[in-house]
Amino acid sequence: MSTLISSPIFSVMISLIAFEIGCFLYKKTNFPIFNPLLVAMIIVIILLKIFNISIATYNKGGDLINFFLTPSTVILAVPLYKKLQLLKENAVPIIIGILVGSSTGMFCIIILCRIFLIPKNIDLSLIPKSVTTPIGMEVSRQLGGVPPITVAAIIITGIIGAVVGPVVFKALRIKDPIAKGIALGTSSHAIGTTKAIEMGEIEGAMSSLAIGVAGLLTVILAPIMSRIFSSLIK
Repeated sequence: MSTLISSPIFSVMISLIAFEIGCFLYKKTNFPIFNPLLVAMIIVIILLKIFNISIATYNKGGDLINFFLTPSTVILAVPLYKKLQLLKENAVPIIIGILVGSSTGMFCIIILCRIFLIPKNIDLSLIPKSVTTPIGMEVSRQLGGVPPITVAAIIITGIIGAVVGPVVFKALRIKDPIAKGIALGTSSHAIGTTKAIEMGEIEGAMSSLAIGVAGLLTVILAPIMSRIFSSLIK
């Protein structure tokens, strides 16, 4: 039994099974709090505690999943390709919307962290919270942040965006599918995009586009904004 638990296959299997349970609960209840990723995280944590499995042991299989994480995001380009003409017709407002959304998100994080005197390494870890995990982790490392904190922030941001986004759209009477998709993709990355795909094909395509562009902008802008605010404080 101990040999099986220490095997990378065990880690991969419990991760996949936990995620499938999350998908099942979400489909049955359609309740946002039962986000498959959140449910899977809770289940995996409980199993690690029950079987007394260390993070190092779990990561033997977790690293295999992480290896496929980046290339798997390529599939998000499929709905975008189907709506390529729509992108060409609205290229300028789309790019401006993503630019404003990405920079505003980073700006707010920096300001709030300064106001509440958050330690600098935590501050730097939270800046790339609105992009996909592979990009966010790399940006966090470059800034001098703590990647595990960045991953946690990315997941929490995505879940909150997927849950709150539709409520905000309804409250503010936002009906344009392009605006909805751009907002979810820019603020809530892949988790928000899964919600956007549920809302419609156009929303999913625009959200997929926003993930890539927001990631690129974050890589460029995050170090610049961090240095500017650091110099102002000094």
